[in-house]
Amino acid sequence: MTELHNPEGPRPADRQAQAPHNGVNRPLSVSARLGLLQFHNSGKFRVLQFADIQDGPKVSSDTISLIAASLDAVRPDVVVFTGNQIAGYDTAYSQTFRKRSWSSSRWSGVRALGRLQSSVQHDEAVERTRELVRSSISRFVQPLVDRGVPWAVTYGNHDFQCGLDNAQMDALYREFPGCLNPESTVARPDRPRTQPGSGLPRQQIIPCEPGTFALPVMDVDRTRNVLGLVLLDSGDYAHSGGYGAPSGKAMDFLRQLPELIHAKSLVFQHIPLRQHYRLLKEVPSTAAHAIEGYRTFSGHYFVLDESATLPGSYLGEGISCPDAECGEFDVLKSTHGYFAVACGHDHRNGFVGMVDGIALAATPTCGFGSYGPAPSKRASRLVEFDIRHPHEPRTQLLEFGELVGKPSSRKAYTYALNNTAASPGEAVNLLRRPNVIQRIWKSLRSGR
Repeated sequence: MTELHNPEGPRPADRQAQAPHNGVNRPLSVSARLGLLQFHNSGKFRVLQFADIQDGPKVSSDTISLIAASLDAVRPDVVVFTGNQIAGYDTAYSQTFRKRSWSSSRWSGVRALGRLQSSVQHDEAVERTRELVRSSISRFVQPLVDRGVPWAVTYGNHDFQCGLDNAQMDALYREFPGCLNPESTVARPDRPRTQPGSGLPRQQIIPCEPGTFALPVMDVDRTRNVLGLVLLDSGDYAHSGGYGAPSGKAMDFLRQLPELIHAKSLVFQHIPLRQHYRLLKEVPSTAAHAIEGYRTFSGHYFVLDESATLPGSYLGEGISCPDAECGEFDVLKSTHGYFAVACGHDHRNGFVGMVDGIALAATPTCGFGSYGPAPSKRASRLVEFDIRHPHEPRTQLLEFGELVGKPSSRKAYTYALNNTAASPGEAVNLLRRPNVIQRIWKSLRSGR
């Protein structure tokens, strides 16, 4: 993967002249026109990642503007939301809020009310939460629905805190056109299914559990799978403290998947891996731009390792990974069935690098309802594949400042970035010179 900024795409003035893409017009997604995820005649295939919308029921209009502008700029085949779409801790969900997935909501502790009355009020509270979450979803997927772009979601460490579990939220997402999340009751990974209403009637979906499934992508002639897009629920919190890990079922799914897709896959998940720290370089606490590590890495200070990361990368906070090694990276390596992992979670990080032949990407928040970098740096991530080298995609951040301009609201918790991204001139030159891109890619793969 090559991290690039200043994307080639229409500027705000150009986009104003574009006609809206609603349900009665031609879909923006080429794959939606073709009926399944596949490479175009041009040899390209595009995925757009949105990380950490993390907002309440009234999603920021600036977040919606970034989503819409990103879609118009790159015309993706499919969109992936990588968790924490819902800020489950928002006060709107106070009646059903749960701090941990294994804990109970406030209603379980009611003693003063009769059991029946308590049960009725609990059901009413859950239904109110369901309506609020539905309202939130409708706001941030509307730009995709209007443009005919299919999409899929996985979950993070805040979605469930609203009081709905992943299966309940999956059901809500499936109410909206374009959703690819499959029903996973009695899931059989060896029996792919299709998802009515996704806009991709011929698309095979390999199910596992809510938030964990795979989408094969075919060649132009639909004769073989060229790659897989895997959405993985990376867990939320660990009983022992810190962040959790994928379930045992999800880990088994990762082991099994290469034999089902017969092609290498890119994994989209919320929480980063401990191996992301291998893209950093430890420095003294007094070093310029030094960032302290998270939990088990606390007391140690880091900057990006420029020899391991790609142009345009930046580090704005410690990588918030699980305390313990869960074995996911070993599975990705040992099966030889994966070439990249793209995460969110750390709102102020935007970098890409290679670790043991697997590209690791960190994507900053696209949302304006929570903390993050300066408004101009909030972004989506484009991943563009080329049929000639499908496992060496090009990637770039589509930043709010470039696509939209100034935010309409001042409600953005802003922190300065501790690393400076590559200069605009360098990024543009790389973007327009694929031979340079390939040299960087091969250099990182070989460890030079």
